[in-house]
Amino acid sequence: MSLLERAALALLHRLDPEVAHGLSLRALQTGLAPLPGPVTSPRLATRLAGLDLPNPVGLAAGYDKNATAMAPLSRAGFGFLEVGAATPRPQPGNPKPRLFRLTEDRAAINRFGFNNDGMEAIATRLAARKATTVPAGLNLGANKDSADRAADFATVLRHCGPHVDFATVNVSSPNTEKLRDLQGRAALTALLHGVMETRATLARPIPVFLKIAPDLTETDLAEIAEVALATGIAGIIATNTTLSRDGLHSPHRTETGGLSGAPLFEKSTRTLARLSHLTQGRLPLIGVGGISTPEQAWEKIRAGATAVQIYTAMVYEGLSLIPRIAHGLDALAARNGFAHVCDATGTGRDRWL
Repeated sequence: MSLLERAALALLHRLDPEVAHGLSLRALQTGLAPLPGPVTSPRLATRLAGLDLPNPVGLAAGYDKNATAMAPLSRAGFGFLEVGAATPRPQPGNPKPRLFRLTEDRAAINRFGFNNDGMEAIATRLAARKATTVPAGLNLGANKDSADRAADFATVLRHCGPHVDFATVNVSSPNTEKLRDLQGRAALTALLHGVMETRATLARPIPVFLKIAPDLTETDLAEIAEVALATGIAGIIATNTTLSRDGLHSPHRTETGGLSGAPLFEKSTRTLARLSHLTQGRLPLIGVGGISTPEQAWEKIRAGATAVQIYTAMVYEGLSLIPRIAHGLDALAARNGFAHVCDATGTGRDRWL
């Protein structure tokens, strides 16, 4: 981390977390943030559900909710981007404050509640954006007051799908009441059938992923794996934030919402490994949760991930974390005798089962 980045992070940490979040996006939009450009190598190049990634380190949904900084983010070293979540209608989300740094735990708690500008505005930005140098996708959400939340996902896909390279069905946010109920077998099957029918109508059918929660039982995971395989989705993102508060030390540990960051690493990696075991390589998996070092990204891959995503660690490590993890993965693959990082997928799964 450079002195400039260290100073910028120190300044942002003196501000309200949501204000700091907005300022970091503004710095990207105005070109104030130094960006390394694409990071790739023969070992890092990854094929994910038909998408060609320069490296397997992606941006998780939630940072660029409204697709306002995609061009600069594509030059930050990521191998792919996910923006959103987008809902059919704009919504303000939950009352502020709704984002909390847990500095002592290298974590965050948020209860945003799918605050976004709505699919119309987001689709306009997606259509007008300058070409990104990496695949870019959209996280699909449902309006809090929708009469048919399951239908909302298909609606957003129909409207925004032509402008992205992939889409993610997000039924795992803990901040919209009863949204996680859609992870049950019957509800999830119906929802995904509707989304996949809409996908088939797109001029360019894109991969559709499913993002799940870490707070699932063994039975829940087995059912989700069965539904995912039966409905033909492209893969699973494991995981979203957790409701668990085990082992936290920060004064903000009692805030309601989803916990992300370092404390999520073990729980999310166990979920990932279990899904890898259940699907036996028939679906690519994306590992998310608690990654802040190349070694942790490598562990996600060894647990079953084809690619990984980062978000909360950037709050503490800055954007320079992304090329550092990508280059670190390259070195770890070489050190362990792998011609490609993806060749290590699942090789360490058993230690997490």
